[in-house]
Amino acid sequence: MSFTYLRQLPSPGEIKTQYQLSERMKQIKAERDAQIRDIITGKDDRFLVIIGPCSADSEDPVCEYVNRLAKVQEKVKDRVLLVPRIYTNKPRTTGEGYKGIASQPDPEKAPDMIAGLISVRKMHIRAIEESGLTPADEMLYPENWEYVSDLLSYVAIGARSVEDQQHRLTVSGFDVASGMKNPTSGDLSVMLNSVYAAQHPHHFTFRGYEVQTTGNQLTHVVLRGAVSKHGNTVQNYHYEDIMRLAEMYEKMDLVNPAAIIDANHSNSGKKYEQQIRIVKEVMHNRQLSSDIKTLVKGVMIESYLEPGCQKIGEHIYGKSITDPCLGWDESEKLIYDIAELNI
Repeated sequence: MSFTYLRQLPSPGEIKTQYQLSERMKQIKAERDAQIRDIITGKDDRFLVIIGPCSADSEDPVCEYVNRLAKVQEKVKDRVLLVPRIYTNKPRTTGEGYKGIASQPDPEKAPDMIAGLISVRKMHIRAIEESGLTPADEMLYPENWEYVSDLLSYVAIGARSVEDQQHRLTVSGFDVASGMKNPTSGDLSVMLNSVYAAQHPHHFTFRGYEVQTTGNQLTHVVLRGAVSKHGNTVQNYHYEDIMRLAEMYEKMDLVNPAAIIDANHSNSGKKYEQQIRIVKEVMHNRQLSSDIKTLVKGVMIESYLEPGCQKIGEHIYGKSITDPCLGWDESEKLIYDIAELNI
């Protein structure tokens, strides 16, 4: 056989029973979900900032980072809503390398999926409990949704997953804001088709069950740049890109048009320091055009305690072991700048 079945994973219900949210945290999540919903639907003019490390590889530095965010959130609460990026799965282009804490709780040891599921819930719960901020995560594996469905206030579907039918159909059953990234090719029609699919009801199989969904009207687009056929990065955060997206949105049968700009990845060419300039350009374009201001609801920023990245095994506290990130000092200043520019 091509598969060797090692062991059966505990069900989502079993994991949730073992690691539960308190009633206070459930209330915090409900309130935060509603706030994000109001931003996506245009009822709240605050700006969404989804910010945090490329991969949430270790509980202590991640929770320290989120606790710092909570203090900043209090200072910018009238203009900005911060959503900590706690990404527990790492997509790999070739399949090689560290795949995130959900698969490998210790990056220097062998994968352990059960320990990974427990690590994910423990880290998310601790972050919410200590900071009062509910997180975002990427749903790399749709079947994992029920393990974290009570924890997340925002879900991202990555560039390599957005064309996959199971991802699209699964998002149609989510009850939180969900961003569909443009594929690595940059084709905006593929991205908008994924939003259309996720916003509508479906009948399909999920985790061994026949299911129906009602559609997720909070599904929207995330622009992350692209890679040309020659391997060059192509940006899609500029004024003309957003205006073209607005025109394409108008031609689709979609509700709640909304775009989040991913300031890293192909938009920055993974030159992480450029995220500051990119975010400021986005904020400037929102001031130039009411159409862009209406459509662009937020940004994604990769940021951690220490700037740059390190190799696995170097053990620098709070420094990314995957893609390079902004450091804390630059990130804090950028958040204050975003708040001032959201006028």
